[in-house]
Amino acid sequence: MIKLTAIAIIITGILANTHAVAAEPIEVIKAVKITEPEKVELGKMLFFEPRLSKSGFISCNSCHNLATGGVDALPTSIGHHWQQGPINSPTVLNADFMLAQFWDGRASDLKEQAAGPIANPMEMGFTHDLATETISSIPAYRARFAQVYGDEKVNVDRLTDAIAAFEKTLVTPNSPFDQYLLGKQDAISVDAKAGYQLFKDKGCVSCHNGPAVGGTMYMKMGLIKPFHTNNPAEGRKGVTGKEADKFVFKVPTLRNIELTYPYFHDGSVWTLEEAVNTMADIQLGQKMSDKEIKEMLAFLVSLTGDQPQIVLPILPPSNKNTPRPEPFSQTSH
Repeated sequence: MIKLTAIAIIITGILANTHAVAAEPIEVIKAVKITEPEKVELGKMLFFEPRLSKSGFISCNSCHNLATGGVDALPTSIGHHWQQGPINSPTVLNADFMLAQFWDGRASDLKEQAAGPIANPMEMGFTHDLATETISSIPAYRARFAQVYGDEKVNVDRLTDAIAAFEKTLVTPNSPFDQYLLGKQDAISVDAKAGYQLFKDKGCVSCHNGPAVGGTMYMKMGLIKPFHTNNPAEGRKGVTGKEADKFVFKVPTLRNIELTYPYFHDGSVWTLEEAVNTMADIQLGQKMSDKEIKEMLAFLVSLTGDQPQIVLPILPPSNKNTPRPEPFSQTSH
């Protein structure tokens, strides 16, 4: 009877914790389970592959640096021939939890997103044909494509499929806040707990929810007051053509937010404190006290999880058949 009672207590505790987690607007991020290791490894090589760019210098990692929270820590990215990018690079970490990719949601998934920068003259400055020709010219790559896809054919569909497979592994589990959600009460500070309550009470969770604490919806930037910026991006309007979608952007993830400065689509705000104050002002029409800011920051910092532990791939050498890089060319192919 005593054993049965003990088991009942344990089961009740598990169920209570499960219910508590389920009731929260933020979901726990789980560690990724890799089911296609060969494809993920190929995707990692391509993610770090600068020969996918015209210059032979810019890779996916250039703008989504895995050493710095999956961003380049610049207001807007540097593209081919030192061109200034049009918008802040969002983090690639936990990007698979997003409803779409890019600030304006123009790509439906990571695979579609991966194709964009390669052929963008302001980013990698190449063409899809030349990118596939470059990779296809290298026997070691052809062998890997054959291993993953059954034959040596290299095309954009396979390139982007492999990159997306790698990017899907870039999750950040085990944050202090996740531990707290799972029942470890001392995983976060008193201030962080108060900050989370504020986060819910003030309505931040209406946009920032789910496993990525964002990325599940679009919202107008400047809901209550206008957001003043020199950045020309018009958000969803550029995709839909609708005036109602002007300055409507995908809600960014708040996971690892302390690492992914500068903030907003224009990269105009460098500190998390200013970002919180700005959002309270233009989105909620509220002014937060110093105490509230301190508590909110403590909560946001608790969202930083384990960073992906990446072993840099050794890329195969070019050969006489590999198209040569053009790092100083000012014209597009």
